[in-house]
Amino acid sequence: MESFDGLKLSPNVRKAVSAAGYRRPFPIQEQAIGPLLEGRSLIGQAKAGSGKTLAFGIPMVQAVDEGTNRVQGLVMAPTRELAVQITLELQKIASFSQVRVLAIYGGQSIVPQAEALRRGVHVVVGTPGRLIDHLRRGTLRLDSVRLVVLDEADTMLDMGFIDDVEFVLGRTPQGRQMGLFSATMPGSVVKLADRYMADPVKVMVDEHQPSAEALEQFFARVERAQKLELLLSILEKEGRGSAVVFCRTRYGAIRLARELEKRFFSVAPLHGDLSQNQRDHSMGLFRSGKADVLVATDVASRGIDVRQVGCVVNYDVPEDPTVYLHRVGRTARAGGQGASYTFVAPDESADFARILRAAKAPINPLRPEDASAVFPQRPEGDGRERWRRGGRRRRGRGQHRWRRYR
Repeated sequence: MESFDGLKLSPNVRKAVSAAGYRRPFPIQEQAIGPLLEGRSLIGQAKAGSGKTLAFGIPMVQAVDEGTNRVQGLVMAPTRELAVQITLELQKIASFSQVRVLAIYGGQSIVPQAEALRRGVHVVVGTPGRLIDHLRRGTLRLDSVRLVVLDEADTMLDMGFIDDVEFVLGRTPQGRQMGLFSATMPGSVVKLADRYMADPVKVMVDEHQPSAEALEQFFARVERAQKLELLLSILEKEGRGSAVVFCRTRYGAIRLARELEKRFFSVAPLHGDLSQNQRDHSMGLFRSGKADVLVATDVASRGIDVRQVGCVVNYDVPEDPTVYLHRVGRTARAGGQGASYTFVAPDESADFARILRAAKAPINPLRPEDASAVFPQRPEGDGRERWRRGGRRRRGRGQHRWRRYR
């Protein structure tokens, strides 16, 4: 499809899409917007940066009855950053109408949110925990909701939000339309769809895998003490363009940000110890180009939607291959180009071996000496090494942190 003209968009939505600079729909948009406009429930799978927000945002805004001052559209997102990003996109789509969109999430006072809900909004974008807070207080009613969307459903369930999601869904009307969007489709997501969706349209554009054409992926075998030196050389090579550097822990992110600042890089940190205002400030600096480097933990592997991220650096190797895919998906978005670099310390070899097995696009050696690197695989079911390294305990704290900061 060459333009959005082939879709049955209302004049106001069409004008907003054009004003926002969207010219040609991406595949997930081309295949999902039509069925959603027709009132069908839909399961959409597409990789990060493929335009899923617009795919459900256009039908949601267009379906709103502006004469009814009640919540008619609901989007659930796993993180505050993603909720804010979705809200900004929906507000663009609604810019030529009277549709009001509100983000509600933890980390900020509930009072202004309750006041905005009292005045009346048409679409709510929220994290599960804060949605439940409003439902229990009676400041949010979902009995007029027409369309519910779960964005990044796989991440939401990985974080342990299944009970919260079902609580919220139980407060929506039986006959409501539902959209479920995700980069991957694990069994837990499929079960959720079977339980709450009747005869949904399935749009599987592609798997959550970066393409070799859009994203060049590299690895380097390096001692931990040498990672900073290698990072500096890559940032210099990239011309100090926009880069996201992922660390495994908050302490590691804080320490690395300080080291880069000492070397006169403009750095924005993003991790779970920051307040919501501090996290918003960091993202504002990065999006505006006032910060060249975002140093983040995996709180940011979803929810960062900056179109021109030149490269992603995995300063620490993630334990889960899916997390790797989410991280590198922050670059090469919306049809652009990008590069990723993964630094593999000796004690991270087994984790990287799993990533290599899961990856479909090639991850190439960065330097000639990396070409001969061998990554031994840890025996399946042997968790002793991960326990010694703190992996299980760290994951448990991470789950608590997700719930605490939701």
